[in-house]
Amino acid sequence: MRFLHACMRVMDLEKSLDFYVNKLKMQLFRRIELPKAKATLVFVGYREDEGLVELTYNREQKEPYTIGDGFSHLAIEVDDVKATHDALVAQGVKSHRAPFILETGGVIGFVKDPDGYSIELIQKK
Repeated sequence: MRFLHACMRVMDLEKSLDFYVNKLKMQLFRRIELPKAKATLVFVGYREDEGLVELTYNREQKEPYTIGDGFSHLAIEVDDVKATHDALVAQGVKSHRAPFILETGGVIGFVKDPDGYSIELIQKK
Protein backbone atom coordinates (compact mmCIF):
# COMPACT_ATOMS: atom_id res chain seq x y z
CA MET A 1 0.00 0.00 0.00
CA ARG A 2 0.99 3.61 -0.43
CA PHE A 3 -0.62 6.95 0.28
CA LEU A 4 -1.75 8.65 -2.95
CA HIS A 5 -3.46 11.95 -2.12
CA ALA A 6 -5.70 13.98 0.18
CA CYS A 7 -8.66 15.83 -1.32
CA MET A 8 -9.69 19.35 -0.36
CA ARG A 9 -12.71 21.04 -1.90
CA VAL A 10 -12.10 24.63 -2.96
CA MET A 11 -14.36 27.55 -3.87
CA ASP A 12 -12.00 29.38 -6.28
CA LEU A 13 -9.63 27.11 -8.18
CA GLU A 14 -7.45 29.95 -9.48
CA LYS A 15 -6.91 31.40 -6.00
CA SER A 16 -6.09 27.93 -4.69
CA LEU A 17 -3.64 27.26 -7.52
CA ASP A 18 -1.97 30.60 -6.88
CA PHE A 19 -1.56 29.66 -3.21
CA TYR A 20 -0.31 26.09 -3.66
CA VAL A 21 1.74 26.53 -6.85
CA ASN A 22 3.01 30.12 -6.68
CA LYS A 23 3.25 30.69 -2.94
CA LEU A 24 3.99 27.20 -1.55
CA LYS A 25 5.98 26.30 -4.70
CA MET A 26 4.20 22.99 -5.34
CA GLN A 27 4.08 21.60 -8.86
CA LEU A 28 0.86 21.01 -10.77
CA PHE A 29 0.99 17.36 -11.85
CA ARG A 30 -2.48 16.62 -13.24
CA ARG A 31 -5.65 18.48 -14.16
CA ILE A 32 -8.78 16.45 -14.87
CA GLU A 33 -11.94 18.06 -16.27
CA LEU A 34 -15.19 16.26 -15.44
CA PRO A 35 -17.85 17.91 -17.66
CA LYS A 36 -20.78 15.72 -16.53
CA ALA A 37 -19.97 16.30 -12.85
CA LYS A 38 -19.25 19.99 -13.56
CA ALA A 39 -16.00 19.65 -11.65
CA THR A 40 -12.26 20.03 -12.05
CA LEU A 41 -9.67 17.98 -10.14
CA VAL A 42 -6.14 19.33 -9.85
CA PHE A 43 -3.28 17.39 -8.25
CA VAL A 44 -0.39 19.38 -6.76
CA GLY A 45 2.62 18.49 -4.64
CA TYR A 46 6.39 18.49 -4.45
CA ARG A 47 6.98 15.07 -6.00
CA GLU A 48 4.59 13.11 -8.15
CA ASP A 49 5.47 9.84 -6.42
CA GLU A 50 4.55 10.97 -2.89
CA GLY A 51 1.26 12.05 -1.32
CA LEU A 52 -0.37 14.80 -3.36
CA VAL A 53 -3.06 17.35 -2.60
CA GLU A 54 -6.15 17.02 -4.79
CA LEU A 55 -7.94 20.34 -5.16
CA THR A 56 -11.52 19.64 -6.19
CA TYR A 57 -13.50 22.51 -7.70
CA ASN A 58 -17.24 21.91 -8.09
CA ARG A 59 -18.53 24.64 -10.40
CA GLU A 60 -22.07 24.57 -8.97
CA GLN A 61 -21.00 24.94 -5.30
CA LYS A 62 -22.26 28.33 -4.13
CA GLU A 63 -21.79 28.16 -0.35
CA PRO A 64 -18.38 27.80 1.32
CA TYR A 65 -17.57 24.31 2.54
CA THR A 66 -17.56 23.51 6.23
CA ILE A 67 -14.02 22.38 7.03
CA GLY A 68 -15.17 20.51 10.12
CA ASP A 69 -13.51 19.87 13.44
CA GLY A 70 -11.87 16.56 12.51
CA PHE A 71 -9.48 17.92 9.91
CA SER A 72 -6.60 19.92 11.34
CA HIS A 73 -3.92 20.83 8.78
CA LEU A 74 -1.47 19.92 6.04
CA ALA A 75 2.22 20.02 7.02
CA ILE A 76 5.01 21.37 4.81
CA GLU A 77 8.71 21.06 5.68
CA VAL A 78 10.68 24.27 5.03
CA ASP A 79 14.28 25.39 5.58
CA ASP A 80 13.34 28.44 7.68
CA VAL A 81 9.85 28.70 9.21
CA LYS A 82 10.06 32.40 10.13
CA ALA A 83 11.39 33.46 6.71
CA THR A 84 8.81 31.33 4.88
CA HIS A 85 5.95 32.50 7.12
CA ASP A 86 6.95 36.16 6.74
CA ALA A 87 7.35 35.84 2.95
CA LEU A 88 3.89 34.26 2.63
CA VAL A 89 2.29 36.94 4.81
CA ALA A 90 4.01 39.61 2.68
CA GLN A 91 2.27 38.04 -0.34
CA GLY A 92 -1.12 38.43 1.31
CA VAL A 93 -1.43 34.97 2.87
CA LYS A 94 -3.24 35.00 6.22
CA SER A 95 -1.17 33.98 9.23
CA HIS A 96 -2.92 31.48 11.48
CA ARG A 97 -0.20 31.30 14.14
CA ALA A 98 3.16 33.04 14.13
CA PRO A 99 6.27 30.84 14.26
CA PHE A 100 7.14 29.47 17.69
CA ILE A 101 9.41 26.91 19.32
CA LEU A 102 7.85 23.66 20.52
CA GLU A 103 8.84 22.15 23.84
CA THR A 104 10.64 19.49 21.79
CA GLY A 105 12.82 22.21 20.25
CA GLY A 106 11.20 22.16 16.81
CA VAL A 107 9.99 25.34 15.13
CA ILE A 108 6.54 25.57 13.55
CA GLY A 109 4.07 28.19 12.33
CA PHE A 110 0.74 28.18 10.52
CA VAL A 111 -0.86 30.00 7.58
CA LYS A 112 -4.29 29.65 5.96
CA ASP A 113 -5.03 28.83 2.33
CA PRO A 114 -7.75 30.80 0.43
CA ASP A 115 -10.48 28.45 1.72
CA GLY A 116 -9.35 28.60 5.35
CA TYR A 117 -7.47 25.28 5.50
CA SER A 118 -4.50 25.42 7.90
CA ILE A 119 -1.02 24.80 6.56
CA GLU A 120 1.65 23.97 9.14
CA LEU A 121 5.18 25.07 8.31
CA ILE A 122 7.75 22.81 10.00
CA GLN A 123 11.42 23.76 10.22
CA LYS A 124 13.72 21.20 8.59
CA LYS A 125 16.07 19.61 11.10
